[in-house]
Amino acid sequence: MSGKTKNGKSWTPEDIALLAREYPDTETAKIAASLGRTLVQVYRKARALGLKKSEQYLASPYACRLRRGDNVGAAYRFKKGGLSWNKGLQGWTAGGRSVETRFKPGHKPKNWLPIGSTRLTKQGYLQRKLTDTGYPPRDWKPVHVLLWVEHYGPIPPGYAVGFLTATRSTIAIDNLVLLSRADLMRRNTYHNNYPKEIGELIRIRGQITRQINKRTRNEKQD
Repeated sequence: MSGKTKNGKSWTPEDIALLAREYPDTETAKIAASLGRTLVQVYRKARALGLKKSEQYLASPYACRLRRGDNVGAAYRFKKGGLSWNKGLQGWTAGGRSVETRFKPGHKPKNWLPIGSTRLTKQGYLQRKLTDTGYPPRDWKPVHVLLWVEHYGPIPPGYAVGFLTATRSTIAIDNLVLLSRADLMRRNTYHNNYPKEIGELIRIRGQITRQINKRTRNEKQD
């Protein structure tokens, strides 16, 4: 009853004899190591030969993974209502000099800035810190957006505030424009893929075309 495994190694009569002799009472991992095979190959061959572990082996500590329904390890689990060893202890209780390196209450990281501070993002946007929750997207807001909201109120859903000029350093209400997200994406694409002058012409042409199409649709509806 020999045959080749997937790795091309045949089961010799000697291999089968060793497996039949050792499988009932020996850890399968040890048998696999002796035969130079994987656990899966040994289990598969044992099943094909009809080999099973003995009752003595199944009762041993080595076979807890193979047993079913005996609730192995139940004696070592936490009992309902039991108390953990660290109940009542607060924080890390390691000793030594760890106390010197722990964060103290009210500690601020080195890059912390107070409310009202400004910073420049990698994308070139100036931001101002409005709150100190520790969550940057909530604490920091673009200055040009704050300026627009101050003059015209909240930004409608699906829209964003952009700059009329390519530079983002000129933050003035006359240099800001309210655009849909789609228009803003198209505009950024033009600026990234074309020279400044050509990109601006493409953007203006797109705006004119959309206005013409909008007016044409309205006239048809009337």
